[in-house]
Amino acid sequence: MTPKTDIVLFTDSTPNGQKVSVVLEELGLKYEMKHVDISKGTQKEGWFLKINPNGRIPAIVDRTPKADGKEQEKRVFEGGAILLYLCQKYDPAGKLSYPYDSDEHWEIVEWIMWMQSGLGPMQGQSNHFYRYAPEKIEYGINRYKTETKRLYSVIEARLVQQKISQKASSSPWIVGDKITIADLACFSWVNWAEWAGIYLQREDGTNFLELKDWLERINSREAVKRGLDVPKPFTLKEKWQTKEGEEEYAKHHSNWIMEGQKENHETHK
Repeated sequence: MTPKTDIVLFTDSTPNGQKVSVVLEELGLKYEMKHVDISKGTQKEGWFLKINPNGRIPAIVDRTPKADGKEQEKRVFEGGAILLYLCQKYDPAGKLSYPYDSDEHWEIVEWIMWMQSGLGPMQGQSNHFYRYAPEKIEYGINRYKTETKRLYSVIEARLVQQKISQKASSSPWIVGDKITIADLACFSWVNWAEWAGIYLQREDGTNFLELKDWLERINSREAVKRGLDVPKPFTLKEKWQTKEGEEEYAKHHSNWIMEGQKENHETHK
């Protein structure tokens, strides 16, 4: 039975934001969406800094009454922390998680921490140098693209290992024998691979074959499709079908990113 919840999600259409909306949809939890328009610097406004002092999306406020009936307004920020919170509180059936203190539980925690400290920051830097930086610095582009590819290879190797250990012919997951928040947390970044200038399969078909299959399986899930369209339709994949669409998408997003960078520089001089 799906728990009755009253959650407010503060988010925008980014990998960080999408992993939380996808998990909320997968768990079938009731939530209200508040669009924090990062292209306008809304995440730096005082009201939002009271929710997340770091001024970043996503964040949630959980207004679901406690078990004893007491009201609450529990804030949680940082995507990985939110995913762990949601499963601990609202996934008793273990749809996306495993019981606390099981081996699989701690493996999920490991992969969430790996995503937060490695995959997200490195691919974020690859995005910046490849897409946003006004001066194309080859060292920066190569440094972060190479590291992001290395991190992708870690997931690839894990999926291969899972297939072997489970003696499965297909469809391995990062932890255990089902999709979990470990998969969805990493998926949110890998799904934006093209934005960082990274492609999962070369013409010879030798690169990231398990990762590509894993990505397609997750993208095919109805709850994932709904979550990706929060707070607005996710058009990256569609735009990438044509050179014109890619250039239009890149120009729009690069402009506001660099404007925000300029404002931050002026503020913290």
